[in-house]
Amino acid sequence: MLLLASIAFLASCGTGGGERGEELPVLTVTIEPLRSLTEAIAADRFRVVSMVPRGSSPETYDPTPGQLVDLSRSRAYLRIGYIGFEQTWMERLEENAPHMRVFDTSEGIDLIHDSGHHHHATAEADHHHHHAHGVEPHVWNSAANARIIAGNILKALCTLDTLHRAEYVQRHDSLLRRIDRVDSLCRARLSASGTQRTFLIYHPALSYFARDYGLQQVAIETDGKEPSAATLKELVGFCRQNSVHTVFVQPEFDRRSAEAIARQTGSRVVDINPLNPDWEAEMLHIAETLASKDN
Repeated sequence: MLLLASIAFLASCGTGGGERGEELPVLTVTIEPLRSLTEAIAADRFRVVSMVPRGSSPETYDPTPGQLVDLSRSRAYLRIGYIGFEQTWMERLEENAPHMRVFDTSEGIDLIHDSGHHHHATAEADHHHHHAHGVEPHVWNSAANARIIAGNILKALCTLDTLHRAEYVQRHDSLLRRIDRVDSLCRARLSASGTQRTFLIYHPALSYFARDYGLQQVAIETDGKEPSAATLKELVGFCRQNSVHTVFVQPEFDRRSAEAIARQTGSRVVDINPLNPDWEAEMLHIAETLASKDN
């Protein structure tokens, strides 16, 4: 076991990338959107793997024993910041792979802090759902934040592999242009007449998206649990009073509450996936839904 650990450590000490025929050094990230953003800059210099697989919730996921073993081969871990998986597991992951560098890609983001307000709060304090350290953790669902995350990824890669810094800078700049394009398209769509300024969502994953574009997010769940009958009644009244026509629901959550509200208010239930590895497509899908004339 000691010999295997020593081999893993020595393998991690080289510069990033490798010649043809050599196994690429591994970077581990928490979620799929962060994997995609990291791959856009790292390209073929690193192999990037996610701890939380597609279809699983990063609030509650527990890694498999195999993932913990595989982590010993990782040069570094890029965390998204404050998501539940990291709050529960990060210390143990670092103990399991003491050679592994850890980088926080949320550094420099203007964080939204939980306030304990209820459904009809503003975009800056939009849910009665408490997270670890009082921080709203879905930082990647924002073009403004994605730019910062990309910059932190660049810093991490240049720290790990100074030899190919120029390549990383070039690809980082290209990624920023793509992020700016998404931001511009979202702003154009959401500035159109008829755009919904308030929307319902099962789990409040679009707090930063709402802040970016001056929207109001209203969460269905209460403290991470299914809403009570009284809460559902209150939400139905809120939707009718405020002409809310869209209820977003994520694949990892039960959609029955969203469908019950939609039936009583004439709203539509729209599937979104804030954990979609195609970050650009998902941001545009959300903006286009809110700007749609078929509300």
